[in-house]
Amino acid sequence: MELDKIERLLERYFEGETTLSEEEKLRAYFSQGEVAQHLEQYAPFFSYFSTSKEEKFTKSIPLSQKNTKSNWSYKWLSVAAVTVLLLGVYFGKSYQDEKQLEKQRARYAYEETKKALDLLAQNFERGTEKVAYLNEFVEAKDKVYNKN
Repeated sequence: MELDKIERLLERYFEGETTLSEEEKLRAYFSQGEVAQHLEQYAPFFSYFSTSKEEKFTKSIPLSQKNTKSNWSYKWLSVAAVTVLLLGVYFGKSYQDEKQLEKQRARYAYEETKKALDLLAQNFERGTEKVAYLNEFVEAKDKVYNKN
């Protein structure tokens, strides 16, 4: 009956359905000397878990001061990079604002120049009409002087 219970526990263990106390029973069964022959293949598996609990890391890990200094410099380097980025965004925006203002000024100057040239063209047309009368006067004068 005990063997049947261990086999059911193994099935549940590999399905991931056992509790901690049931897993402890399995470890206890496989750590004893008498294990059924068809279950001997699982003995090293459970004995490994028993021995691995007792393992401890005993080596010391040296901490170098150089590493802390490089972390410090990376922190300040990142602060400087963020500062440069923010300044670039700020001055880039003001540069864009200046470009927009310059475009508006150029557009205004273009419109004013266009108005002035239209006014000049209108006055030039009036002057041309007056010159047409002058031209008739010159033709009449030529006719008078040519008859003589």
